[in-house]
Amino acid sequence: MPKTDKLVSRLREIAGEDNLIQDPDELKASVIDGKRPKVIVSPKTIEEVAKIVFYANEQNLTIIPMGSRTKMGMGGIPKKIDIVLSTGRLNHITDSDTDNLTLSVESGITLSEVQKRLAKEGKGYFLPLDPPFTERATIGGIVATNSSGPKRLLYGTARDLITGIKAVFPNGDIVVSGGKTVKNVSGYDMCKLLIGSFGTLGIICEVTFKLLPLPEKEATLWIPFATIDEANGFVQEIAHSQLIPASMDILNAMAVKKMKDTVSMPQNRNYLVAIGLEGIAESVERQISEMEERGRKHGALETVPVNSEKHRAFWMAVRDSALGLAEADPNLISLKSNFLISKCGEVLRSYEKIAQGLGVDCAFICHSGSGILYTYALAGKNLRLKIESLVKLIGELTSEAVRNGGNLLVESCPPAIKKRIDVWGQPRGDYRIMRRLKEQMDPAGILNPGRFVGGI
Repeated sequence: MPKTDKLVSRLREIAGEDNLIQDPDELKASVIDGKRPKVIVSPKTIEEVAKIVFYANEQNLTIIPMGSRTKMGMGGIPKKIDIVLSTGRLNHITDSDTDNLTLSVESGITLSEVQKRLAKEGKGYFLPLDPPFTERATIGGIVATNSSGPKRLLYGTARDLITGIKAVFPNGDIVVSGGKTVKNVSGYDMCKLLIGSFGTLGIICEVTFKLLPLPEKEATLWIPFATIDEANGFVQEIAHSQLIPASMDILNAMAVKKMKDTVSMPQNRNYLVAIGLEGIAESVERQISEMEERGRKHGALETVPVNSEKHRAFWMAVRDSALGLAEADPNLISLKSNFLISKCGEVLRSYEKIAQGLGVDCAFICHSGSGILYTYALAGKNLRLKIESLVKLIGELTSEAVRNGGNLLVESCPPAIKKRIDVWGQPRGDYRIMRRLKEQMDPAGILNPGRFVGGI
């Protein structure tokens, strides 16, 4: 029996005929950087996942976990793809204990579905995560990439919210770490290892989170400025004050222009500071009033409070900027930089200067309270004519981020560019530790080979 037929036969035994995809046309949707899998399998239970992984390890077959495909453009070019393991059928809430503010969910459920169900529980609860593609992103994909959004300023990331993970390791073992209550133990903290490991150490199947009650009020304050120095001076003052914003972003004129069809915002301004606020209604109103006053002292051109639906639409547009921009520019390059929080204004100014010098239009959205800057390079249709400038742009922006205590990650770009760059930025000293962990936990290299830092 040919090797592929043997693989399909075994997967059919485990997951069932109806839960396999092997038609070439259907497999095209799961092509990653030009490489197509042999088969897509959708297990129903963690036990089925374990059997699939055990078989793949035994036969030296590679597996790439997949949720709703929102993160599939991330990472390096895979060495090879035998099996894509879809978590779409692992989509249940396994334990909802709102009295103790904990929630356990399977990895294939979407964050938006979780939020909808939690909002209907009692007085309403929510999972304080707001990563890109919130409507489509699955819990597993969010955790595996430690994806976060503007609200990480107030609530932190998945690392701060997770108390337990159930995963399948490369040898097929089902491993449970933590739970509804977490006790100190010696050895590896498996939760922390798996969060952000990009599916290279294990396949996340179930996650337990801490919850919060829904805030009484949500609002946004838009404050446009003429210069980056004025905008940065204002956000630095807010960051060092006793005020507690949920999010605090700086958008350049290009970012505002590209979002104008989604949300009506102050136009013809060089920089827009957007501050999200959540909590008790009285506190939100007081903070808006104080921020407006401080904004005027820093040269604000105007102050625009925004409530309810417009508030939610704006932050969704911010989170999903890459999705909206890619619809108009199929060659969009999405970059995520981190750096010292105090360097926000300096880095944004340098990035703009570099992009202008290379003649590349860029939309910049800076989570200024968290030291995160998203760069969206608008390559346009004639990629071939701009490829040298774009490769140089990524290199210079990476160097600038490193000079300011951080690094740069290429979240998505055309394959022609990905072949010429390191999507994970400049190598760091902890790479050797990550390599050793991978060798210990996945010696055969079957999980997501080639896609993580250093080609792990």
